[in-house]
Amino acid sequence: MKYHELNIETKKDKKRVGRGIGSGYGKTAGRGTKGQNARTGGGVRPGFEGGQNPLMKRLPKVRGFRSKARKNVETLHTDQLNTFRAKSTVTKQQLKEARLISSIDSKVKLLKRGELTKDLTLEIDSASASAAAAVEAAGGKIKEKA
Repeated sequence: MKYHELNIETKKDKKRVGRGIGSGYGKTAGRGTKGQNARTGGGVRPGFEGGQNPLMKRLPKVRGFRSKARKNVETLHTDQLNTFRAKSTVTKQQLKEARLISSIDSKVKLLKRGELTKDLTLEIDSASASAAAAVEAAGGKIKEKA
């Protein structure tokens, strides 16, 4: 980079309003004349539309019910399991430590994606038929905790 190619941004001073006629921002200080916005503390709150029903009140509200007992289901793919040692048992705790799932409290479902090269024993909640076949083809097995 050359000296003349430097892009130096100068610091802009704060606009000083109400400091006399010569400043260009004297008398009304850039607020125009009279009205709600010219007054001290004037103006309307965010979202106010002059008495018209505001947008947030016009939009439909979120309805429905979500059970607190609802369990979150996380997906796990067969190609992600290649990080574990062969002939080992993989639990939810090990999946969490490997950052493949976010919580051991959520249900884990195994889906087929890519190749599984290691024979593993999986302790998970469920698996798709193709994923279960891929695990068995690699020499492993699935212990479902459903």
